Amino acid sequence: MPELVPATPQLLRRVSAGAVLEFLRASAAVTVTDVMAATGLTRATTIAVCEDLVRRGWVLERENQREFGGYQKGRPARRFELNERAGVVLGMDIGYAKVTAVVSDLRGKTLGRSSRPFQAGEVGSRERIAFIDGVAMAALGSAGAEPGQVLAVCAGVAAPVDRHGDVVATQTFWGLFDLGLRAALKETRGWTVLLENDANLAALGDRWQGAAAAIDDVVVILASERLGSGIVEGGRLVHGTRGSAGELAYLDLVEGVGDTYGIAHLARTWAAEALATDSPTALRNVQLGRVEAEQVFAAAEQGDAVALGILDRLADRMARVIGTVATLLNPELVVIGGGVADSAHVLLDPISERLAEYTATPARVAVSPLGDSIVTVGAVRRALDYVEGNSLDLVLAGPVTPG
Repeated sequence: MPELVPATPQLLRRVSAGAVLEFLRASAAVTVTDVMAATGLTRATTIAVCEDLVRRGWVLERENQREFGGYQKGRPARRFELNERAGVVLGMDIGYAKVTAVVSDLRGKTLGRSSRPFQAGEVGSRERIAFIDGVAMAALGSAGAEPGQVLAVCAGVAAPVDRHGDVVATQTFWGLFDLGLRAALKETRGWTVLLENDANLAALGDRWQGAAAAIDDVVVILASERLGSGIVEGGRLVHGTRGSAGELAYLDLVEGVGDTYGIAHLARTWAAEALATDSPTALRNVQLGRVEAEQVFAAAEQGDAVALGILDRLADRMARVIGTVATLLNPELVVIGGGVADSAHVLLDPISERLAEYTATPARVAVSPLGDSIVTVGAVRRALDYVEGNSLDLVLAGPVTPG
C-alpha cells in the first residue's frame, strides 16, 4: 500500500492553488462563488487563494460586477481571471525524423511554433540537444517570448518513459532518445523539462481537445509510421512498472499483423508494390511518384480497385490491432491518432465491420481531429498541469509580449 502523505498546510495551499488555476484556465472572469462551486473550497479559502495568486502574478482581479450588470444591492462581486500571459510553456514532439516545438500561454492557446526535419541517428547526443534547443528557441521567437518566461517544458519521445520521467532504453532504437535532455536544458536555460512517451502525450492531448474529450477510459493509438498506444484508465494515465504500458511490440505475435508498422508506412509500401506490377490504377498519376496514405484513401473513395484493396488490408489489420487492445483493456473508446488521422476517416466503417467479426464486444472507434499536432497538444497539457501543481514554487519573469 502506498505511503500516505500528511495533509500539511503547505500541501493544502498547493493543492488549492492548483485547483483554482485549473478552473481559471478554462474560464473567463469568474466570481468567488463560481470558484467555490468548481473547486469545493470554502469562501474564506477561495478568497485567500485568489488574493495570493493575484499577488504572485498568476491571476488578475477585474472591475467589480456592478459596473457590468447595472445596479445591484449589496456588495459587488469580486471577479478574478487567469493572467494567461504571465508566462509560457513549451510542448515538444521529438521524433526520429522531425522535432516540433509549440509555445503556449497559460490557457493552452498556441502563441508560436517551429518544426524542423532531423535524423536522430546521424549525430551524437550533444548535437541532438543543440538541435532541439534551436527548435525551441525558434518557437519562442515566433511567439515573442523570452527563455526566462518559460515555466515548464514537456517533451514527447518515441520510447518508454517511466512515471519518474526517465527514458527506459531497453532497445537500441529507444536509446537514441536517452539524451540527458532534462539536465542539459536545466543547465543552459534554467528550464524544468518533463519527459513523456509520445503516445502517452497523444492520449492526454486527445482527451483534452480531441475525440476523447472528457472520456475516462480511452486508448489512443499513434498509427502513422509505427504503432504505439497511450492508455487512460479512470481518468489517469497508465505507465506500468517501467513505462511500457501501451507498448505494442506484442503485435509481432498477432495473426494477420506481425509487426508494428503503421497505416502511413504500410499504405506507402503497398502502393509502391502495386505500382511495380501492371495493375491499372489511378495511383500512377500521383505527382513525384511517391504515393502517401492520403492519396490512397482519396483514390479508394473514387472507387480505384488497387486503392480499395489496400484500404481493405489496412482495415483488417487495424481491426485486429484494435480488437486485441480493446479485449485486454476494455476502454470506452479507441482513437486513431497521428498525422495519418487527417485522412483516415475512410477506415472507420470497414474497421468497425471487421471488429464485429473479431470480438464479442466491439470497441467504439474514432479518429482524432488533432492530426500530427496530437503529441504537442498533450505535451502542452502536461506542462500546464505541472505549472498549476507547482505555482507556489515558480517565480514569474514578466508578461509575454504578443508576437
